[in-house]
This record gives sequence, C-alpha cells and structure tokens, in this order.
Amino acid sequence: MPSSSVPLPSPASGLSRRAALAAVGGIALTGFAASPADAASTAGRTAGHADTALSIRGADLSFLPQLEEAGVHYRDLAGRVRPAERIIAAAGANHQRIRVWVDPPAGYTDRKRALALARRAHRAGLKIVLDPHYCDFWADPSKQPIPAGWPTDLAGLTEKVRTYTRDLVRDFAAQGTPVDIFQMGNEITAGILWPVGQLYPADGSQHWEEFATLLKAGIAGARQGAGRRPLKVMLHIDRGGKLADTRWFFDNITTQQVPFDIIGQSYYPMWHGSLADLRANLEDSVARYGKPVLLAEVSYPWTFEDGDGRGNIVTPDAVLPDLDRFPATPAGQAGFYQALREVLVGVPGGNGLGFLVWEPEWIPGVGWQPGAEASNDNLTQFDFTGRALPSIRAYRKP
Repeated sequence: MPSSSVPLPSPASGLSRRAALAAVGGIALTGFAASPADAASTAGRTAGHADTALSIRGADLSFLPQLEEAGVHYRDLAGRVRPAERIIAAAGANHQRIRVWVDPPAGYTDRKRALALARRAHRAGLKIVLDPHYCDFWADPSKQPIPAGWPTDLAGLTEKVRTYTRDLVRDFAAQGTPVDIFQMGNEITAGILWPVGQLYPADGSQHWEEFATLLKAGIAGARQGAGRRPLKVMLHIDRGGKLADTRWFFDNITTQQVPFDIIGQSYYPMWHGSLADLRANLEDSVARYGKPVLLAEVSYPWTFEDGDGRGNIVTPDAVLPDLDRFPATPAGQAGFYQALREVLVGVPGGNGLGFLVWEPEWIPGVGWQPGAEASNDNLTQFDFTGRALPSIRAYRKP
C-alpha cells in the first residue's frame, strides 16, 4: 500500500485512492467478472488443517529504521520503551513482512536495509515474509515500472527476474534469516514490470502469457535461492472483499499454470468492502482454488485526526462499511481486528492462515517519499507519540 499521493486507478479509470474514497471505495478492474474457467475441477478442494488457522500473525515494519533515525521511540501497553518489532513479538506476532526495492531514494528499503531488518526480526523470533516490488520504488496496481538499467525485452527481463530473485533470497538465507514466505511482487492485480508484463495496457489487450512468464521466472529464482530450505510462494493482489475480481485474476493464473502456495490479499475496508464481503471472498477462493489465504496487508483507523497535519489517506469522508460496529477509535480499531480474526478462523479447513498489518508503526516522522507526509498515521497500532494501542493484542495466539 503506497501513500495517498500514489494513485491506484483501475487500468481505464485514472481515479486515485483519494478520489475513490469520495466515490464509494474500491474500484473493480475493467473487464473483471466471474469466470467459470475450470472452476468445477477445483471446487471444494482445501489445502489446510484446523491448526493452521491464524498461524501467521505479523506486520510489515519496513519504515521502522527510518522512523528510528528520525527520533521516534515506541512504547508497549505498559509504557516501556522497546523496539517496535519486539513489542509486536511480545504480543504474539510470529512473522515480519519486509519490503525491498531495487534502487530506491536514499534511506528507503533497498537490499542492504532489508537484510538488516531481517536480522532484527530474527532476533525478535519473527519469521520473514519477503516482499520484493521489482521496482526502484512503489509498485501497486497503478504502476509497475521496470527498474532503471534492467532489460526491457521479455527474454532479457525474464532472466533478470530469475537471477535477481535467486540472489536476493540466497542473501537472506546466507545470513541466517531464511525467507519463510516469498511474495512474488506487490499487489500484482494489473501485472508487473510494465509494459512487458502489463495486463491491461491502453490498447485493450491482456498480456497474461507474458505476465505468467515473468511470475514463473521469479518463483523459480526464489526456489533456487532457498535451496533445500522450505519456501512458500504467495501471489498478492488488492481485492480483499471483491469476489468477482479475485476469480478473474486467479482463474487466469490457473489457466497459465503459475505455481504458488498461498493466495495473498490486501484488505482495506475503505476500498475492498465489508468484513462480510471479505469472508465470502476468502471462502470462495479456498473452495475454488484449493489454496489457503493470507491477508498480506490490512489496516484500520483508530482516529480521523491527522498526526502530522499534512493530510491523511483515510479521512472522515472515507466509506468504512462496518463503521457503525467499529468506530475510528482505539477501541473500535481493536474490535475490528478481533472480528477480522474471527473471519479468518472461520475459513473452512484452517485455510485462513492469518494477517499482516501494514506499517502499524508508521507514525509521523517519515514520508512515503522524501519530503512527503506520513499519510497513514491514523491507521497505525501506535498513537502519534509511539505508544501501543489496544489493537496490538490482535497478534496473540488463537
């Protein structure tokens, strides 16, 4: 999830996330519709067991080093100053997601910083979920540019994706912090590495074969880098409560025979529907594709106030479908996460693996890009001073 200043249009709409809020919330990709695509052959299959429900509980803390460098300190519920990853681990978290860019602006998470974050996570007892964006900076459904200096033809780019991924995963293993879950790109709903792997270019075509070729190359590289170590591969889209869109994407992925283990979803209620919508979509995915589901990104407001006074992505105008049940207060946020846990536990066969809160530590101090605002500072699990909020208890074991 990028900041509010980074637009998230459907391929044909040009609407930003901020505009989407005023317009009703999430936007389905043009052409998305339920597709039968061999659904009968996959319906009813499940891949999990009851003891895997909520087996993954964690957060993406990729801004943490920059925030600490800016002078931010974090306190647990008892008021003790501790590193943020230690606070969530003590609350029951067992995974940390780490974003990595190829050549980002100075200070943002490149390979070196990502490896340092992994060492910290490992010392805190957290397993690694690796989220390479395959970009020099933010990648999401509105943009997935090829990194500067990378090949721009399919053959060259395919090999580059394989070797880059192999070396990245190998580097994590070599320092004793092996990747547990490998995420093949970030919110890849509209493809990766545009224009080569772009699913919905302006001419109306759909480049599923090219997209799948790049995915397969990255997945092969990840497995090569992991060697004999177990590695789970997740495909991550941004359609949490949008069943038809999810079917369209994964029906096509199934047709292209892309090998993966976990269906990853971003779920932001202001764009992706109610908890009831989420439940329906997750249960459908498990039955249709025989894969477990993981919420790779999720967050919810604890206030509508703006911690840095420079604008937030979620304002009082946001469409929050369950706001009557879960107001934008610390208690309301905690209630939302409790209900989210119940949705995941209720996915049949233990196939609701869990959730990763997106940047719960991103309080004022660092912008989404140099000089910009902290546009999500009311979606955190720490207040503006860095003290943990009651929702931190959501990481507890089931």
